[in-house]
This record gives sequence, structure tokens and C-alpha cells, in this order.
Amino acid sequence: MNSLFGKLSIALVLIVTGMGTALFFVDRHFTAAYYEELSQKLNASIAMYVTEQNQLIDGGAADLESLRELANHAMVINPTAEIYLLDAEGNILGHNLPIGAVPMAKVDLGPIRSLIGGTARFPLRGTDPRSAGSEKVFSAAEIRSDAGLEGYLYVVLGGQLYETLAADIGDSYVIRTSAIVALAIVIFTALLGFVVFRLLTKRLRRLSNEMQRVTAARFAEQPDLQPPPDGDEIDTLARNFVDMSAQIRRQIEQLRENDHLRRELVSNISHDLRTPLSAMQGSLETLIVKGDSMSDAERSRYLDMARKHTLRLGTLIGDLFELAKLDSANVTPSLEAFSLPELAQDIAQEFQVEAERRNIALNIEADPATAFTVGDIGLIQRVLENLVRNAVQFSPDDSEITISIAERDQAVSVAVADRGPGIAEEDLPRIFDRFYRALDGEEARSDSSGLGLAIVKRILDLHGSRITVESRLSTGTRFQFELPIHRRAA
Repeated sequence: MNSLFGKLSIALVLIVTGMGTALFFVDRHFTAAYYEELSQKLNASIAMYVTEQNQLIDGGAADLESLRELANHAMVINPTAEIYLLDAEGNILGHNLPIGAVPMAKVDLGPIRSLIGGTARFPLRGTDPRSAGSEKVFSAAEIRSDAGLEGYLYVVLGGQLYETLAADIGDSYVIRTSAIVALAIVIFTALLGFVVFRLLTKRLRRLSNEMQRVTAARFAEQPDLQPPPDGDEIDTLARNFVDMSAQIRRQIEQLRENDHLRRELVSNISHDLRTPLSAMQGSLETLIVKGDSMSDAERSRYLDMARKHTLRLGTLIGDLFELAKLDSANVTPSLEAFSLPELAQDIAQEFQVEAERRNIALNIEADPATAFTVGDIGLIQRVLENLVRNAVQFSPDDSEITISIAERDQAVSVAVADRGPGIAEEDLPRIFDRFYRALDGEEARSDSSGLGLAIVKRILDLHGSRITVESRLSTGTRFQFELPIHRRAA
């Protein structure tokens, strides 16, 4: 009985049984109260009838003989009645019962006065002189004479004869039938509840089975559940499980992709670090072994080679740290308004010496008074530096590089174009991958870290921007992205 259906069934049986038992006893209690009230109202005139026949008390003297005679007549009307003659203080002066059958000598007058005064609420119970501590419904009437109130006639309507008869019929056909009917109702209600609970828990069992199946498959399979959008709590639970399993499956796939990228990254880093380190080691070992026999020019050449690879190693390590920082969740762009044409001018001056040495023209196509944007000026500067550095590195001598800045309706478009060897079409989708180098075109000639474009893409992702590239072999390459426009107040 560890299942929800079993627990619900046991709970239902206990509840229905408890309610049926309580209903049975409550019904008996209120039925008894009903018959007591009915009996009290039907026999309310018995005491008055007896007192009207004879003067039972006169001057404090009780006429017990008349009492017995009138009591016998009253018992013809109600055989269960027990008649008592009381004085004005409630003391029992006489009765119609055998000697010694009444142990009590006094009756409480409070209920009697309430009944006679008409303020009683039925059923009204009074003292039972034959049973101490017990109360029963009654009828009562005052006994008056010319001298005033002489006493009371007190009639107990459900005497011991009534109790004996009630006990005898306690196991009667009606009681047994009522008990059997109540039991049948309990059993029928329980069976009906079993059926209803079975139907209600059917969807829970199916959901549980789907959870076990999907979990056993390590969320590689889709749950076979199609809950309606406007269903009940079970349907809501099923929808949540479907959404959760889909999210977990995506996270698992992302973890696998990240693990693949991590392995590839480690492999690429190992390769890229090994190359300059090996070259540095070779140059330094050559200087150590053959330094004394080398000319000054040869020593200078080996030192320059070591320095070149040291710089490349420093650049690679710096790019790795920068990309790791950008990938962390703690980096938030510090947004401010600035002029893109002014930033482009600063970038062009930064590469002007190298461009003039190779006779490469750095052109800026923009209106200096327009094209204001909002972003992190330091990070956007890094984007332009990486794009222009790549363009200068891959552009042939006696060519040109163009930085174009133009306002759109809601954005500022920025493009960096060169006339280098270009990138093959099949390599374009992967040029923003870390450490990726094409076999042909610009990337094939690069001795960079292979992280520059990955850094560019990550920075623009942080700004909610998307970078695109257009390139053709032997023609050139054009990178373009957009930033939100900032309208200055007039």
C-alpha cells in the first residue's frame, strides 16, 4: 500500500466508515430526541387531565387513593407514564408505583416551572425520581385550592417500562435493517471512491512511468506526454516535467558541447603555446651552444626570433585571459554615449605608422558630427582594434582599408573592409570559433592567436549586437555590425 492509490483508498475507507458510524449514532440520538419531543407534546395534557378530576391536595393533605385511581386511568392513555404528587417545594408526597421503587424524595422544580410558564424549549427534561442523575421528558400541572398553590402533579412520560421496551426492540428488524443499509451505503461509497481514485491516479501513474523512462534514458528521450494547456494540476505537473526534461536535455547537450570545446581548446592552446615556446627554446639553445662562434648579425637574428616568439606568446596569453574574462558571468558593459567617428579616428592613428610603412591607405567614411551610440567605449575600441589589425595584417602593400560608419533609423552601422586575399566561403561560418584557422585565404597567412575574432563576437554579444562577414577569395573581406543610435538633444 505504498502507492498513492492505496493510501487514498485506505483514507477513503476510514473516512467513509467514520462518517457512516457517526451518522448512525447521530441519527439515533436525534431520532430519540424527536420522539421525546413528540411524546412530550402529545402527552402534555395528561397532568392537567388528572388534576381536573379530583382535588389531590387540600390544605396540605394529599389524597393518595384518588391519585392511584386517576393514575390507573392515565396509564391507559400512556402505559409508560409514571405519576408523582409533589408539594409546593418539590417533595414527593405520593406516586402510583410499588413501595420502594422510588429512591428519591424530591424533584427539581426548575424544569416544571419552565414548562408551566410556557418558556420551555422542547424536548424539556426533568428529574427522574427512580434514577438518580437521570432526566426524562415529562408533563406537569399545578394543583391549586382556595388557599393558593398546593403542589404539582409530575408525570414522567418515559418511565422504566419505556426503557425496557426500547431495549427489547434494540435488536429489532428495523434497527438491523437500518444498520445493514448504512453498511451497504458505506461499502458502495467506498467502491465508488476506489473507481474514482483509480481514474484520477491513472494519469499520475503514467506521468510517473514517463519520468522513470526518461530518467533511465538520461533525458535523451522526449516524454510521451501531451497535456492540454488548460488542464488541472496534474496536467500542469506534466507540462512542467516536459519543459524541465527539455531544458535538462538542452543543458546536457550544452555540457557535451562545452566539454568538446574544452578539449579542443586545451588541444589548441597546447599547440599554440608549444610552437612559440619551441621556437624560443631552439633560438636560445643555439645561442648558448654556438654563441661564441656566431657573428654579431647571427646572434642578433636569433635574439630577434626569440623576442618575436616571446611577444606572440604574450599576445596569446593576454587574449586567453581577456576571452576568459568576457566569458565570465561578472562582466557587464559600462554603457555611455560616445562618438563612433571619433573612436574610429583614434584607431586609425594607432595603426597609421604600420599602414604608411606598407603604403596602405586607412580611409574613414563618416560624418564626425553624427553617429553617436551607447555602449562600453573600451570594449568597442577593442572590437575596432581587432578588426583593423586583421585588415592591416592581411592587406597587401599598396592597398586600402575602409572604416565606414553610417546612421540608420534606430542604429549605427559600422563596417571594416579590406582588399586582402579573402576567406573561402566554406570557412566563413567558423571564423569566429576559437583558434580556428582556414586552410586558404587570410587566416591561412595569420600568425595571430586565433582568438581576435572570438573576442570581437563575444564583446558584441554582450552589447546585444550581431557581426556579419562578407568575403571573396582574391577580392577582400568586409566585417559589419550595428550599435544602438543615440540622439543628442538639440
